[in-house]
Amino acid sequence: MRIFRAKTYKDMSRKAANIISAQIIMKPDCVLGLATGSSPEGIYEQLVTWYEKGDLDFSQVTSVNLDEYKGLTPDNVQSYRYFMDSHLFNRVNIDKSRTFLPDGLAEDAEGECKRYDALIESLGGVDLQLLGIGHNGHIGFNEPEEAFEKGTHCVALQESTIEANKRFFASVDEMPKYAYTMGIKTIMQAKKILIVVSGREKAAIVKKAFFGPVTPAVPASILQMHNDVTLVGDEEALAELEK
Repeated sequence: MRIFRAKTYKDMSRKAANIISAQIIMKPDCVLGLATGSSPEGIYEQLVTWYEKGDLDFSQVTSVNLDEYKGLTPDNVQSYRYFMDSHLFNRVNIDKSRTFLPDGLAEDAEGECKRYDALIESLGGVDLQLLGIGHNGHIGFNEPEEAFEKGTHCVALQESTIEANKRFFASVDEMPKYAYTMGIKTIMQAKKILIVVSGREKAAIVKKAFFGPVTPAVPASILQMHNDVTLVGDEEALAELEK
């Protein structure tokens, strides 16, 4: 694992965006695995800035997102499709017909999970997967469990995740309690993984995930077993790691 220390969230975002832009430049028709939430917002803003300057071309890029809430329509402002459209897809020249997320409205959950894994396989897998990490060590919506979930699945969100995400909704009652997420096997099959983390509240889980035992109780710990992982964090998030 390579670790890059950033001074601030903005610096972290720029360093991570550099890695993604290099992937696009080196392989214009790459498959990017993308994430949502507050951690990658600055990354997408930086990528848009470079696109507007003429430094990046997304026209051949394909994207697959980690997850989507179950039951939300794509035009719901809290859906991850809406997030991606707002922060990136509507602002660059990516072909939106090649931007994929799980279908939150699918009635057949098992069928949707199989469809999404088959789609990723048909694309030749993910070249670069972007990840954040939750306070409980989740990646995507892979919550702490007794075993690592393999493929895309529909997961019941744990209370700590609901607590962390409820701020985005008018009330906790409006927040979905289930979500579709890529599984650990799907994530681990990505050729490269880029994980970003910021804030002092993430320092303890960063140390536990990347310097503790590999265990499904801390889903992100499995990344220790991948042969090409880059961690970019600000000073606060990496505060408990030895320099």
